[in-house]
Amino acid sequence: MNTLGPVLLEAENLEVYRGETLALQLPKWTLRAGEIMGLIGPNGAGKSTLLLYMAGLLDPAKGHLSFDGTILQSTSDFAAYRQRVTLVFQEPLLLDTTVEQNIGVGLRLRGIPKAERKVRIKESAERFGVAHLLTRHARELSGGEAQRTSLARACAVKPQILLLDEPFSSLDPPTREALQQDLGRMLRDTGCTAILATHDLMEAACFADSLAVLRAGRVVQCGPVGEVVNHPVDEFVANFVGMETLLVGVVRGCESGLFTLQVGNQEIAGTGDATLGQELTVGVRPENVTLSLHPEGETSARNCFPGRVTLITSRGPFLRVELDCGFFLCAYVTGRSKEELGLAVGCPVFASFKATAVHLIRK
Repeated sequence: MNTLGPVLLEAENLEVYRGETLALQLPKWTLRAGEIMGLIGPNGAGKSTLLLYMAGLLDPAKGHLSFDGTILQSTSDFAAYRQRVTLVFQEPLLLDTTVEQNIGVGLRLRGIPKAERKVRIKESAERFGVAHLLTRHARELSGGEAQRTSLARACAVKPQILLLDEPFSSLDPPTREALQQDLGRMLRDTGCTAILATHDLMEAACFADSLAVLRAGRVVQCGPVGEVVNHPVDEFVANFVGMETLLVGVVRGCESGLFTLQVGNQEIAGTGDATLGQELTVGVRPENVTLSLHPEGETSARNCFPGRVTLITSRGPFLRVELDCGFFLCAYVTGRSKEELGLAVGCPVFASFKATAVHLIRK
């Protein structure tokens, strides 16, 4: 992760409309120098609108943007700011010319001398693996090669802020993984400030120092990746960051920061401040649930419940296991664990998780 500096970009009291619709509303939002922010949310949440505004391509109905401590007001302010920012779209927008000329277009527009342009084009092309394609025409590129060229063009100008609008979503898995590694290396090497909009939580978490979750044009939660993933502020965020088990129950005991929640006929131990008789919603992440064939297992977890497997599905490199423990519970296991435990629909297991893995969701 990058070392974060002072606030580089700040929006206050911002409202942006797309047509008649209020598409973005940010009372206060900041991005620090060197920060990589993952921007996640469903379709229509406002991710692309935020990036277009941060690129200086949309005018607000209200509010202002500050860059490096200076409020952007005049046309010349925004023109100078746009020289410091580059935006990479989901679909590569390349000129009808060679890879070399595409990578160099931003440098030419910024008046970079020809000798320096050639050096920067070569460096950026090598960084993104298209140095051997410099003389090839853009129309002859594959999707992955075109996106590599697009990223090389964006990074050749050495922007202070790199904005990425789902740049990997249309690529096949091997190409996506390779390009993610190249981009991640570039961000680490340069300390570039960046915002990555994506639907993929794992993708965002791979790059990001922080996560911002958008819903209907508003930032619902923003903070360090671990905080947002493990301590979502509400059920919407919990669902979106993969906290697949959400349970509602009544507090039957509480003492010294530990509470007991009755869910159906079961009692779950969790940590946090609660009041006797209070109705609570709690969440448990699937990777924090351990499955075993015996109740003692090999765990010190306070919560251990007998259950039965109701569904097993693939989830990337893991298997997602749904359980009926008297309440719904979801767990992730490896293929090897599935074989060792003999997991199949209908088989009995014991599921355990620590009290500290029970996240209390305030409404």
